[in-house]
Amino acid sequence: MTASSGNDPVHAALDRGLRQLAGLGGDLVSHANSIGTILWSPPRVVIVGRLKAGKSTLVNALIGAPVAETAALEATNVVTVYSDGSPSRAEIVGVDGRRHRVAVAAHQPVELPLRSAEIQFVERWMPSASLRQLTLIDTPGLSTLTTENDTATRRAVIDGFEQTRTASVDADAAVFLFDAAPRTDEIEFLSQLPFTPLNMLGVLSRADSFGEGALGRRDPIPHAADHARVLAKQLSETVSDVVPISGLMAQTSHTGMLTEDLASALARLAPLSRLDVVRTFDNDDVRSELSPQVRARLLGLLGEYGVLNGRQIAARGAAELNSWLTSLSGIDQLRGALTTSTARYAVLHRAHRILARLDQLAFTHPARDHIRTLTMGLRNTPELHLVTVLEDYQRMLRTDPNAAVTEELHTILRATSVAGQVGLPPSAPSHAVAAEAQRRLAMAHQRSLATSSAAEDAALVTLIRSYTPLTTPTATR
Repeated sequence: MTASSGNDPVHAALDRGLRQLAGLGGDLVSHANSIGTILWSPPRVVIVGRLKAGKSTLVNALIGAPVAETAALEATNVVTVYSDGSPSRAEIVGVDGRRHRVAVAAHQPVELPLRSAEIQFVERWMPSASLRQLTLIDTPGLSTLTTENDTATRRAVIDGFEQTRTASVDADAAVFLFDAAPRTDEIEFLSQLPFTPLNMLGVLSRADSFGEGALGRRDPIPHAADHARVLAKQLSETVSDVVPISGLMAQTSHTGMLTEDLASALARLAPLSRLDVVRTFDNDDVRSELSPQVRARLLGLLGEYGVLNGRQIAARGAAELNSWLTSLSGIDQLRGALTTSTARYAVLHRAHRILARLDQLAFTHPARDHIRTLTMGLRNTPELHLVTVLEDYQRMLRTDPNAAVTEELHTILRATSVAGQVGLPPSAPSHAVAAEAQRRLAMAHQRSLATSSAAEDAALVTLIRSYTPLTTPTATR
């Protein structure tokens, strides 16, 4: 039914619960297997943003293959789910739930047998080490040229999330791409997504052309990094961090597009001044240093920044140039965020979805009493306590995001140590942790005497449950 539980206590506890569910027999075996698929498949990350924000380029870079369509106009007009699997294939899933197999060819868009409005999503499988770690969901651009595209994205990540929990577009985390700063409607869209700031990551796209661009007085990449840090603070109630990315440089360096011939061609520009390089690319004269075809290819793969600043490195070969593109693209930082902190909260988010599935089953299945007992037992296990904290945090974000209770729940979720759960540094002595836990516990009891909402009432119960074990110094070691 499931893979080995490994060392993750959340997965291990849910795995035990699903085995108990299957042990009840009958059709509950298939229910347990279905829910187990959610538990053990790779985290699902949805990529959202405006038209031409660079979503498909980023998807290509993360997958390591040029499979997502990229173009000046709306290349991605339906939701596409990219998963690891052999052989390489695709299926179109209609809004009526029917699946249609379609042919796939290298570097070619999938031919759609239905109109975009009739498609729920496209599912693509391909052998990919990257996709074994993360399933990626590419979406149409928001505020696009057509109403259909905008509707498809919202249906997939908002309406579809609540209405069809078993749909393949259910996601555990989100990456939101924007340029210099998110617009008002983008912030509004973010607030509608079924995520918290803990598993929502911002991406400042096109870092290589930020500010005045490659020809400006300030290097755009460190400029973008500085701006991303400012944005991360401004958007802390929406995203966990903002990562500056050059999607073009990341795509080129991770999809095998760069060749020795192209590196050699770029190296021929090394002796030229920056102004002469610009003139070379603006010159349609075929007698220039490079042919128009090679110039167009280099500019399409490297952009102005890569061409101007990679000339000297190109003289050392394609491998050196590729490594340089990778280091400046920001892709490693993004991968790190997706596979560490974001993945951590994605696990809790997924556990929340699984418990919701079990709750639903407890109301509809003839064995509801057994299922309800099983689910209550899971919720009360120490391993799944953080899932309850997450659920209360989600409710408080909707009810009163600025409440002290909301901040305390956030602190517990972000903590990587016992001391961190009460807002202290990891090096804090056990007696100090116990004292602070006691103070917070007393405050939680006091607040519980007069709450402003059912969400706050439930959250305070969770806080009391969280702080009580920490009031004993021996428990904080």
